[in-house]
Amino acid sequence: MAEIKDPENTILMELKTGTVVIELLPAVAPKHVERMKELAREGAYDGVIFHRVIEGFMAQSGDVEHGKEGGNIRRAGTGGSDKPDLPAEFSKLPHDRGTLGAARSSNPNSANSQFFINFTDNHFLNGQYTVYGRVISGMEHVDRITRGEPPANPDKMISVKVAADA
Repeated sequence: MAEIKDPENTILMELKTGTVVIELLPAVAPKHVERMKELAREGAYDGVIFHRVIEGFMAQSGDVEHGKEGGNIRRAGTGGSDKPDLPAEFSKLPHDRGTLGAARSSNPNSANSQFFINFTDNHFLNGQYTVYGRVISGMEHVDRITRGEPPANPDKMISVKVAADA
């Protein structure tokens, strides 16, 4: 596992094949970072499926409303949390392989709980979606997430924790 320099701004995402360590970027997108930590601390991401996983593009998850057992899985990808939407926090950071981006509707200020992890450099997204983290260890586990829109048997985040709390 990677050396964790700032446990308060590091996410540990447990997948079926192992742990993904995500360095959050509070200096770049403080509101998005705070939201992810808040939802992780509430356990909201635990058990949430990857509902949109496109080969050569990205893996999307984070629908805490519909994306887990007890929710309407067929609606996964249409929901968010009970918290207000976030304003865009665009930066010059590119959407490179392993970066974490905020999923949203066509409204730039509609990100809430959903996010995606880029499988490859997706620079056509630059300046249009907020980048607020990067995988620093465990990208091989992200690469193994089952593909599909939605996948027939979707993978899920077993647990998502702030490293300072683990």
